[in-house]
Amino acid sequence: MTRYLLFFLVAISIGRPSNSQQVQISKEELISLTPEWKGERFPDGRPKVPDDIIRRMKAVSVEEAWATMNNAGYRYQIAEGWEVINPDSVLCGRAVTTTFMPGRPDVWKAIDSLGKKEGRRSQNVWTVEMLVKGDVYVADQFGAKKNGPTIGDNVGNAIYARTGNGIVYDGALRDLEGLKEIGGFTSYYTSYDPSYHNPGGGQNRDLTTMIVGINHPTRIRTVTVMPGDVVLGKMGVVVFIPPQLAERVVKTSEIVRLRDQFGHLRLREGKYTAGQIDARWTDEIEKDFSKWLNDHINELPVGKEQIQEYLKDRTW
Repeated sequence: MTRYLLFFLVAISIGRPSNSQQVQISKEELISLTPEWKGERFPDGRPKVPDDIIRRMKAVSVEEAWATMNNAGYRYQIAEGWEVINPDSVLCGRAVTTTFMPGRPDVWKAIDSLGKKEGRRSQNVWTVEMLVKGDVYVADQFGAKKNGPTIGDNVGNAIYARTGNGIVYDGALRDLEGLKEIGGFTSYYTSYDPSYHNPGGGQNRDLTTMIVGINHPTRIRTVTVMPGDVVLGKMGVVVFIPPQLAERVVKTSEIVRLRDQFGHLRLREGKYTAGQIDARWTDEIEKDFSKWLNDHINELPVGKEQIQEYLKDRTW
């Protein structure tokens, strides 16, 4: 793990085909860092949680996601303390990770020369040029503010055009008014500053940031984020869900949602007491719940196929 995170020249990913990936973590190495994911992957090895799970994840509450991950031993998956663009909307998609560090002329020059050999432009768009639909750009920019912003309204529009999503960005944005005009650009960021990332290189005294990793493990607040994690941003916080837990989180949330709807209904009807609904349900209540699901299968906020799958596993 250390050699992926601390050796700058190995930690850069430029997103070209395999013959020109000498400075990019190999597909095999990325797979070795995400061994619990058994499903489909992108060509570079990044886990690809199915679109249907991403769609259903949008309805999952922060509490439901936290509970399922906490029970599985993942206790540090929520990042708080954000400014938000479109706070009433939900951000959901697959993480593409980027790590920046404070600029150092000799290292910046070495990194940039590698990018130029691949035909790359300014470092702040290297990751952007790799994004695809459904991705969420997740960047650790160490909270950089003055001369730090690598995203303004031009890069923001490019990100949205490629992904249909917003970003999670631990740093300062610029052109905030322009970014807010991008309708679906629901984004979590640390601060705002009118300055900009200066791509001038080793001779520029204002150089403040350099890219040191793309699609490698990165840190967002107190969370270790992996490429392919499912990003869920709502209620002012961001949840990072390991891909192998995504389906479990969704299914658990859907059942909790249905049980809550049934329980609230029966409480209003006076059929059961709060003590009965708050406690472990008796066989009688469980049978009533299953019958209610079957009778209202076309009217509930969970897909018919998911309810049928749940009922099939019931023993009554």
